[in-house]
Amino acid sequence: MRLQTLLVTAALMPLGWQCLAASPRATEDYVRVPMPAGVQVINTELEGNVFADANGHTLYNWPLKPMRVGEAGDPANKTNCTNQVLREEGGHMSPYPPGLLLPDLDTRLSCAQMWPPLLADKDAKPVGNWTIVARDDGTRQWAYAQQPLYTFKYDRMPGDTIGGTKRDMKPGVSARPAVRNPVGPPPNTPPGFDVLSTVNGRLLVGANTALRPALYTFDKDTATKTACTSEDCLREWKPVLAPELARPTSKEWALMERSPGVRQWVFRGKPLYTHIPDLPFRGHGMSLDGSDVPGWRPVYTQTTPEPPGELKRQATIGGDVLADGRGRTIYIYFCQDDADDQLTCDHPETSQVTRLALCGAGDAARCLKRFPLVLASAGAQSTSRAWSVRDYNPMTGRFAQPGDKGAVRIWTYRDRPLYTFDGDPPPKVGDREPGDVEADGLGQWHGQRDGYFAFWLRDDFYGRNN
Repeated sequence: MRLQTLLVTAALMPLGWQCLAASPRATEDYVRVPMPAGVQVINTELEGNVFADANGHTLYNWPLKPMRVGEAGDPANKTNCTNQVLREEGGHMSPYPPGLLLPDLDTRLSCAQMWPPLLADKDAKPVGNWTIVARDDGTRQWAYAQQPLYTFKYDRMPGDTIGGTKRDMKPGVSARPAVRNPVGPPPNTPPGFDVLSTVNGRLLVGANTALRPALYTFDKDTATKTACTSEDCLREWKPVLAPELARPTSKEWALMERSPGVRQWVFRGKPLYTHIPDLPFRGHGMSLDGSDVPGWRPVYTQTTPEPPGELKRQATIGGDVLADGRGRTIYIYFCQDDADDQLTCDHPETSQVTRLALCGAGDAARCLKRFPLVLASAGAQSTSRAWSVRDYNPMTGRFAQPGDKGAVRIWTYRDRPLYTFDGDPPPKVGDREPGDVEADGLGQWHGQRDGYFAFWLRDDFYGRNN
């Protein structure tokens, strides 16, 4: 029996892009580390600094992950991404048992075709955290921090990160697939700090505890003086104090004497604080309630490109989402198949069988009615690497080829089409009013393996990190 046969059966004060603490032109500093010849560091729009091959293509790893049944990914110093084209799904995700034939086998790629390994020359030797692992075909592959490295077939230009994200996508949840992650050098921060990728930018957080609180600055502060000294202010805001032996790691960092013998960390000319009422980061959640307080701003080492002007921020019961010009929630589709190699199935150049089964029981026309595409206006142009206008064939679900009848121009994010949700005709459920998010998590295991997610700009209810 073929798999497709079974498949068929962020209302709070908005955290606007103008509120981001870092200049949109600022980029994140990083620690210079030894690298093999041919490897470089590239600053990307969405993921900060990443390692890239000689052609500028982002490098990814594929960490081993426990699934509901078995595991997938690469263990330390070993690659499971081979040249074999898999024909059957692996049974890692109930309710489907192993052995079901995968869709579109005539065009299915091997893991190594979709994720080409970063090969090492025969004379290459390990350097720093870079090691070399042997592949089954006799070639040698570079690994970083014991994880084999790959590029992604559909990254077109240097700095693309279409293949994956550093954003925390609930790695401990067994319903999530084994995803690929961009790999890069560590951010250049003093001990006790870390940087997390979010949909709005690379967020500076504390790292001394498991709570990883977001860090803020106050508009009224200067590099040498704080305006947060009253009991009322300190009841809500906690200065980030430096240990006695602490020293700045770069020109971006400094220390301010808050009171005799008490020093506070300063980043890019602003003292740092945590917001005491904020909910903690617990591996997959986030809280930025402090950004609702006038004059206080979360700190980003660099921000992501703003969405196109045709789209806007819309408040919902769960937080703020990206919306079209009418305020209707925008969704993006996520999918990785359940074969042992966990291939991407949400890019327009990959199989569309799973998406069509989910959104329209295999009927492309029904899918378009339930999930209309977000069309680009006449004359609209791509605004960044992340937000691009692409010609798209809505009946095949692929990027359009010259001469395709019915092709439309759509907005994409990381090359993925954007949708709204009309649902089925009443009384079935669909988004009827601005702020509705009825399709969020629609799919297998609440969309964790394949499904539609609202494009959360700030999710205050579930704590998801887009």
